[in-house]
Amino acid sequence: MKAIVCKKFSSVSDLSWEELPDPSAGPYEIVVDVKAAGLNYPDNLIVRGLYQFKPELPFSPGHEGSGIVSSVGDKVNDFRVGDSVAFFKGFGAFAEKIVVPASFAFKIPDNFPHHIAAGVFMVYGTSFHALVQRANISKEDNVLVLGAAGGVGLAAVDIAKSFGARVVAAVSTKEKASICSKYGVDDVVVYGKEKLSSEDQKSFTEELKIKSGGSGFSIIYDPLGDCFAEPALRSISWGGTYLVVGFAAGKIPRFPTNIMLLKGCSVSGVFIGRFQKEEPKKSSQNMSRIGELISKGALSPLITETIPMSGAVEAIERIANRGVVGKVVFIND
Repeated sequence: MKAIVCKKFSSVSDLSWEELPDPSAGPYEIVVDVKAAGLNYPDNLIVRGLYQFKPELPFSPGHEGSGIVSSVGDKVNDFRVGDSVAFFKGFGAFAEKIVVPASFAFKIPDNFPHHIAAGVFMVYGTSFHALVQRANISKEDNVLVLGAAGGVGLAAVDIAKSFGARVVAAVSTKEKASICSKYGVDDVVVYGKEKLSSEDQKSFTEELKIKSGGSGFSIIYDPLGDCFAEPALRSISWGGTYLVVGFAAGKIPRFPTNIMLLKGCSVSGVFIGRFQKEEPKKSSQNMSRIGELISKGALSPLITETIPMSGAVEAIERIANRGVVGKVVFIND
């Protein structure tokens, strides 16, 4: 098989598309012939050795994908050769084949498009878990989504609107604001492409408070971190929930804890990989629910690009520079 290979923790440009031995399934594993794989921001972090864990070298990046089961381990009872599945594994998806623990995969209908299945379940799974389990979202909520035109951000917008919540999208450009508007957001804040100075942060907070309607946001969804986090937190309502999803803007922020005291708010971490490991039944239920909502048209994933798997490196570099809108999916012919 061929795969995108990382031989050292370094620049994305050092990745290569090359031949590797076909994987074989252990007792509790399955081998999937990968039809499509979704690109996510952590894929560039793991290549550079900046993610929460470091795979043993060499490895292929790629958190999620979909395909057809081509072999199963002798202890696997839930899958058969020929099943269509989607899967998560933290790494390994940017390849023609992947071996995954059976517990990391779930069946999809045979007519469910692989490029959709490969591109939505991680971002929608992350955002669904964040908004439903962590924040207990309802139609009464006033939600701020930072980085709202990115993969997880747009999924959060889509899910929050499906619950009937009021949603304000914060984005870096007018182009991205336009995309969010098509998803029915109630208002938009454009914070620009540059890092925010101290004065800019104060202005950002004031604009967010105004856009919230004056009472603050009951839920803030933050995949950016860095200089955007504290000014956003200052716009939270009494008793609100601040969801820490990631740090795509760069630095991990440090919050003044007196804000949490004065606002009576909570700061809740969202790590989809750990959630899947610790609560596999709940995670599986979430994925099934997301699939149902997509099939019914209640959720509308935006796949902005499909690219041959062999051309993945350029797109990984783009997402590292926050140059991806919506969701990019890699395809194996």
